[in-house]
Amino acid sequence: MLKTNNLSYTYNNSVMIDFPNIDCKAGEHWLLIGQSGTGKTTLLHLLGGLRRTQKGGIEVAGQDLGKLNSDRLDRFRGENIGIVFQQSHFIGSLTVEENLLLALYLAGKKQDKTKVKSLLSRLNLADKLQSKPRQLSQGEQQRVAIARALVTQPKVILADEPTSALDDDNCQEVIQLLETEAKAQNASLLIVTHDQRLKDYFNNTIELTKGKMLKE
Repeated sequence: MLKTNNLSYTYNNSVMIDFPNIDCKAGEHWLLIGQSGTGKTTLLHLLGGLRRTQKGGIEVAGQDLGKLNSDRLDRFRGENIGIVFQQSHFIGSLTVEENLLLALYLAGKKQDKTKVKSLLSRLNLADKLQSKPRQLSQGEQQRVAIARALVTQPKVILADEPTSALDDDNCQEVIQLLETEAKAQNASLLIVTHDQRLKDYFNNTIELTKGKMLKE
């Protein structure tokens, strides 16, 4: 479902990070873990088609992302990839329901209010449908961010540091929600994080390493 081959990225012509090859099949759940300087967010942006590859290839659902122009890549991402960002980036003037309906619209999919309500209900957010993002707790915002990534029923779910700011109880809840919803959709789940607590939850774990200096 998601494969990479000899992927690397160079920053300012001075630091190069070689990423390990990934072969995440449909329905599998992977943890990509690393500390500062290992390119975690860059890798997630590459996998999600938000940043262009410099070297190596990325294949999602049989499609080589490098062969898509910008318009086709945007459309492909909306149809196949759901991303839980480290920062939620909600539109503050819209309600929770409207933010999720907007995600469907941008993905070129039907704005189905029933689907939105059902998903929010499963995430214990049914009573927050008409709330604005600023009215939500941190944990509630994180669950809405997960709902936004899932509402388009993507084949691949990418999560950037979804638990780094959460206590142990909320950390466990968020991981269980991600895994449960990914399983319900038979979607591949990849979490990119420095949070060492998550190693206990995943059988498929890749340790990311720091980049190497190309010049002083």
